[in-house]
Amino acid sequence: MSNEKSLLQCYNRGCGQKFDPEKNNKDSCRHHPGEPVFHDAYKGWNCCNKKCTDFTEFLNIKGCTLSKHSNIKPVEPEKPVVKDIDVNEVIEVKPIVQAALERPSFNTPLVIMKAQVAPSLQQQLKTLENKQEVKITNLSGEIAIGTICKNGGCGKTYEGPQTNDTICTYHPGVPIFHEGLKFWSCCTKRTTDFNAFLNQIGCETGTHIWNKEATDDASVQCRWDFHQTGSHVVVSIYAKEYCPKESIVKINPVRMYAKLVFPQQSNASFLLDTELKGIINVEASQVTMYGTKVEIKMKKAEAGSWSKLGTPVTAEQAQQAANPVGKITCAVDAVDLDDL
Repeated sequence: MSNEKSLLQCYNRGCGQKFDPEKNNKDSCRHHPGEPVFHDAYKGWNCCNKKCTDFTEFLNIKGCTLSKHSNIKPVEPEKPVVKDIDVNEVIEVKPIVQAALERPSFNTPLVIMKAQVAPSLQQQLKTLENKQEVKITNLSGEIAIGTICKNGGCGKTYEGPQTNDTICTYHPGVPIFHEGLKFWSCCTKRTTDFNAFLNQIGCETGTHIWNKEATDDASVQCRWDFHQTGSHVVVSIYAKEYCPKESIVKINPVRMYAKLVFPQQSNASFLLDTELKGIINVEASQVTMYGTKVEIKMKKAEAGSWSKLGTPVTAEQAQQAANPVGKITCAVDAVDLDDL
């Protein structure tokens, strides 16, 4: 038996045994001739395809090659030269600033977006076709007992003619849910609790409205919201029982126009016309219509966060965009051809 002091240490990777140089055969050492590889949580050897994620299991991977033991240490790779760092040296780091895009004209022609209709909306349309519309008033124009006041935040029910003598306390605005906050657009009371929002007392008083058709306003007030990521701005308009065929969404690089039509409410409509805060890529944007909302996903044309969605488009802006050559026509009409 060989003396333990005469045993040599084998430095072949993956072996780690001591050996007797007199009994060192060509198949005595099982080792890995390659290098260890650590990548994406995987540990293995570049000389074989055995990989694992556990370090102990990696150490126990048997070598893929047989040869003689070797007591010669492998050459260690050269370490990079570490330069002395001057702690007083000031290194100026300048951020890469991308040149801002030139803002396109507001009057750029709007592009009609082809909306993708979700299965939930398709099922809802089939249900509406087979559903008989429930009227709040009968043929004589009488109001049904139990009818709820249509003013937002009122909640009063009709119990007879005497109910008309009570004061209606309501919110003339629309409910807004944004970044966890719930509030009415007409007042500044904000809360995160939904029940507290429902119990908020109205900020104006007036008369009850029992039938929506009794008003002269043919518009529908829909709740809408928006959120953004680094690449997109997503607008959600929450609505039910709207007609996807008659509703339309149009956009240009700096404007978003959305009109939803509600056949069940005498073709009343909701309009959201906004001049966008930033610039969007029209070709990379998309519209999806669901059973409970319309989602407009607009691709940002340049990086950056928008402080707000934009500003409402005025009637004058809309008219000018619809007839951008109007002013030119007037100027031509004013020219006295006799002076030419």
